[in-house]
Amino acid sequence: MKQAALLIALMFAAGAPAYAQEAPRNRFAATEVASERFEAGALAVERHGKRGTPLILIPGLASGSWVWQDAIRTFRDDHVLYVVTLPGFDGRAPIPGNMLGEVQRSLHQLISSRKLVKPVLVGHSLGGTLSLALAQQHPDMIGGVVSIDGLPVFPGTEDMQPEQRPQLAEGIMRRMAGLTPAAFASQQQQYMRSIGVVDMARADELAKLTARSDPAATVQYMAAVMGQDLRPGLPQVKAPVLVLAPFLQLDANDPNAGMASKVGYYTELMSGTPRVNVVGIPGARHFAMIDQPQRVTDAIRAFLKSL
Repeated sequence: MKQAALLIALMFAAGAPAYAQEAPRNRFAATEVASERFEAGALAVERHGKRGTPLILIPGLASGSWVWQDAIRTFRDDHVLYVVTLPGFDGRAPIPGNMLGEVQRSLHQLISSRKLVKPVLVGHSLGGTLSLALAQQHPDMIGGVVSIDGLPVFPGTEDMQPEQRPQLAEGIMRRMAGLTPAAFASQQQQYMRSIGVVDMARADELAKLTARSDPAATVQYMAAVMGQDLRPGLPQVKAPVLVLAPFLQLDANDPNAGMASKVGYYTELMSGTPRVNVVGIPGARHFAMIDQPQRVTDAIRAFLKSL
């Protein structure tokens, strides 16, 4: 799909950042005050709320807890929220080895150490893919999965042969080796303006936040995601799954294709999942919770009530 090709092109692009200085105040940088902060394996965790079904909020590539601020305000009165930040993201140092695998183990550790009963995983992008992986690995521990534009296979690579995926991952790592912070910041701005969000002013502010992540760690996560295919394990997922598919007509490959086409495509990629519902979010790009916060929280709330 065009999104996959554009994402790869942006990742391989280089150049000077389009902005030289940060604005004195970034409206997306302010975060809600957590009741508790602690470490769970490789994860930094913020806890919000005191009662109700636990929700684990997992941000996407190069993102931090700032991406979930609207969700925190919406759900903290009725749920205990555990908002995680992955190593290498939002100013956190990366860790050696397979970070994606270590994050999965750390999420399991968080559930076990806090004795969380059937938590609902809410993930964006990479966070959604991680949620699907954890629901496959530990099907009896997970009460539900909400994935915002995160899928078991990277869109546009679903027809790739298994033996080709390691080559794709290695190629990304090789071509992105030595990415400078300046070039990474420029790429983040291009990404946010073309795929991330609808509003360009928001895109520029968000790009300054994602640029706080470690470039090499971001590339490693991206390569790992594009090098895997979780579809064979989808039948093992026992928990109900909600996938939110953002759609903006401006970005459609075919001007005659609508949101129903994208929902159908995502439903096909989720084929084999016992209980799955794909819901379109109109007027949104990849960061649907920024473009359409009310629609996203309404969909999550309806899903939680159905459990």
